[in-house]
Amino acid sequence: MRTTFLSSSRICAPFVPSWYPSVTGIESNPRHDRQHCAKGSRKFHQYREYQSQSGNDTKGHMEWSKLGGTIGAVAITGYLVWKKSSSVAQLDAQKHHDVGNRKHEQALKHLPYFSRNEVAEHYDDSRRVWVSFRRGVYDVTEFSAVHPGGSRILMAAGGSLEPFWELYPVHQKSDVFHILEKYRIGNLNEDDVLETQESVDHFKGEPMRHPALIRRAEKPFNGETPPSLLIEKFHTPNDVFYVRNHLPVPQVDAKTYSLEIDGISLNEVSLSLQDIKKFPKVSISATIQCGGNRRTEMGKGKPVAGLGWTGGAIGNAKWTGARLVDVLRTAGFKPEAYKHPEKFHVKFDGLDTDQSGECYGASVPLSYLLDGNFDAILAYEMNDKPIPIDHGFPIRIVLPGIVGARSVKWLSRVSISDEESQSPWQQRDYKVFSPSVSLETVDFSAAPPIMETPVTSYICSHDDGDKVKKGPLKLQGYLIHKFQCFVAIEVLRKGLSHRIQ
Repeated sequence: MRTTFLSSSRICAPFVPSWYPSVTGIESNPRHDRQHCAKGSRKFHQYREYQSQSGNDTKGHMEWSKLGGTIGAVAITGYLVWKKSSSVAQLDAQKHHDVGNRKHEQALKHLPYFSRNEVAEHYDDSRRVWVSFRRGVYDVTEFSAVHPGGSRILMAAGGSLEPFWELYPVHQKSDVFHILEKYRIGNLNEDDVLETQESVDHFKGEPMRHPALIRRAEKPFNGETPPSLLIEKFHTPNDVFYVRNHLPVPQVDAKTYSLEIDGISLNEVSLSLQDIKKFPKVSISATIQCGGNRRTEMGKGKPVAGLGWTGGAIGNAKWTGARLVDVLRTAGFKPEAYKHPEKFHVKFDGLDTDQSGECYGASVPLSYLLDGNFDAILAYEMNDKPIPIDHGFPIRIVLPGIVGARSVKWLSRVSISDEESQSPWQQRDYKVFSPSVSLETVDFSAAPPIMETPVTSYICSHDDGDKVKKGPLKLQGYLIHKFQCFVAIEVLRKGLSHRIQ
């Protein structure tokens, strides 16, 4: 038995795909509303499905079959185009990579030489922070203070960057090498230059990805959905749903998995996957999108840091699981215990970690959770199937209407605190600044973390610059409006009128 209804609305992402033109690093969006905790009640427009444990969605399987041909064709075409373009891109990238590498591989005659022991003496601000990379020695004292990953640079203080950049291969490109070279102060003694060793592959054993995904990074893997597929089906199929990973995908055993719950006015509780599945089963349709979706368009106005997403770092899915509030009640959660909910935060930690053991983390204000129209879900199913590994198996928190960076995957811990998550992805990333701010002048503490998604739209049926025949024109895409959601847009008659579906 299944009942479907719509709640009264304030727009958020669940009813239709949307995009967020914001940042991983330094980007600007003048329209961003920083008052993400507006006073008064907030009503979230959500498409909700409440079903019994035994309910089957045969209609969904039929829709999958109808879509199969389209995805198959696009997948094959996309793969062939990707292979061809990637071959050319790899050759071009290799040229720039080699140029960027050259100075690091060479000793610069006009600079002094330092031993590895001398570098090791410079491990904090009082002594200046030095690091080595291949044959170069660098003073990164000032740079570490403004870099979003400054804490990770400090982990290499007095040592080599190479072990850390094996975990973050995204750094190994010409523009990053060029920035690093600005801080070079010397050469590493030849006797101390590390012999070439077989590097540890932290990304070994990761899941296979569908060839239709447009690859933006391999390690960690990041790929977006071809925009043309976003208008084919209301729920984006799991295999072509965009993937945004910040760290290696963790290997999780569902049998031994546990979720820890603790924090202010809560008892410490540990729940297994089976424990979580005993709570009332709830399904919602909700859109998740990367905070950097459409970054390439922003980059046309001013260069911005981060992956070069177009309009496909977004997806709409049916998420099934237990309500977060229901689960928290087992730990003694009572809303009345928090007289000033705006001063508290719900923090989420993932099982994906870096070499230091620091995990990916995020938080949202407790006031969101106390809004009766906001359903935060501990999701263990995605489009009626067990949630895939790339999307958070076995449990992912899904926060409708909130930027995807807060919907933490591979969830390991939920806590209530009087401070935000101190994760670098909350404190020094996914924030919006004015166009005048640069990496050298940014003050990350001056801006709040991105939370709610804004008004936006995107054309999926045509590419930028496409030539079209004279006459009636049909354009399709996704749109999100402040007061009403639309599944698709059709623009007809030379753009003089339009029809909303």
